[in-house]
Amino acid sequence: MNFDWHTILMNDLDWAYFIEIVLRTLIMFVFVLIFLRLSGKKGVRQLSLFEVAIIIALGSAAGDPMFNKDTAILPSLLVFVVILIVYRGITYFAARSEKIESLLEGEPMYIIEDGEFTLNEESDNTFAKDEFFAEMRAQSIEHLGQVKTALLETNGQVSFFYYEDDEVKPGLPVLPKPYGKKSDQVTQKGDYACTYCGKIQALSAAAKCSRCQHTEWVKAIHTRRIT
Repeated sequence: MNFDWHTILMNDLDWAYFIEIVLRTLIMFVFVLIFLRLSGKKGVRQLSLFEVAIIIALGSAAGDPMFNKDTAILPSLLVFVVILIVYRGITYFAARSEKIESLLEGEPMYIIEDGEFTLNEESDNTFAKDEFFAEMRAQSIEHLGQVKTALLETNGQVSFFYYEDDEVKPGLPVLPKPYGKKSDQVTQKGDYACTYCGKIQALSAAAKCSRCQHTEWVKAIHTRRIT
């Protein structure tokens, strides 16, 4: 059985197509980075945005020749080489420039400060609140008042910094049952947490949050963190 190795390896590859592959690879790789950066997603666990873009680009380059008979192997290998060169070049300059590194990886984002959700970066927050609450519960956090600062890292992980036990203050509960009692009605006097920003206010009747102007509240709790 004879194989047409020229078709398998080269197909219709010529120098014009060679340059086109380089340009297509550079353009699409940049577009993958831009798309992921604009999506607001901070990355997958242990992977930066740049590394996710590398995986997507390499996955596409490796996948096409597996099932498309019109796609030769060498052009796909060329894509691998171009991406490798781009990756090595960018990481080289990123290691020597904080500005370039920041453009590629983004920066850690504050989610909680002083026991309340941040508002100044609200437009950048694309994570679901229930997903974030699950992160907090996994760290034995019962309410926002136990957390001094929380940051969403560039690799998708969340870093928590806690108050000392004697500094813990009333906060927005993150356990499903107490949080599920949220309402825009206040029937009992006490400390309530705004479900939108975590602001604590002493209320005896329905009111707007003095910080974010939302009207949904839940009874604040004031328990210490158990580790």
